Amino acid sequence: MGSWGTLGPALLSLVGVALGAAGSLFGQYLVSRASTRQLEVQESAAHRAELKDTVLKFLGIAAQVEKAAFTRPDRGGAPVDDELDRLVDDLWLAQAEIDLAAGSEPLRGAAYRYAFRLAEAARGEVADASALRGPQVRFMDAAYDDMWPGRRRAAGDPAALR
Repeated sequence: MGSWGTLGPALLSLVGVALGAAGSLFGQYLVSRASTRQLEVQESAAHRAELKDTVLKFLGIAAQVEKAAFTRPDRGGAPVDDELDRLVDDLWLAQAEIDLAAGSEPLRGAAYRYAFRLAEAARGEVADASALRGPQVRFMDAAYDDMWPGRRRAAGDPAALR
């Protein structure tokens, strides 16, 4: 066997190469984790943006349906009914968009229940607009939970939050 004078530097070089390779692999692992996390953040932001657009579209049509349902004349004129029928059709299409964009089943269910209640109002089966507030609140809560999973919404009086 060789002496420490010739074997020592060779072993130290080998240890240096091994430490360099381990450091390089660990660095690549950290970069990979950071890239994966960044991709997850970007996908989450894209989901929120898409869902926000569909929720706002749905809420806009829901407001139109509610207004038309509770302000229509009692005589049931055909133009008003045709317009309301068109709005209800648009509402169901917007609900289907939420169904496709939603990341959670609670949001899908809440959107369906709210749309169903609005369709009942359009048919004259709901006499008071206050009957829509419960489904509307549950829909908004579910939309928030889907866009911001794990976060809690601020509760209480909006005036107290200022």
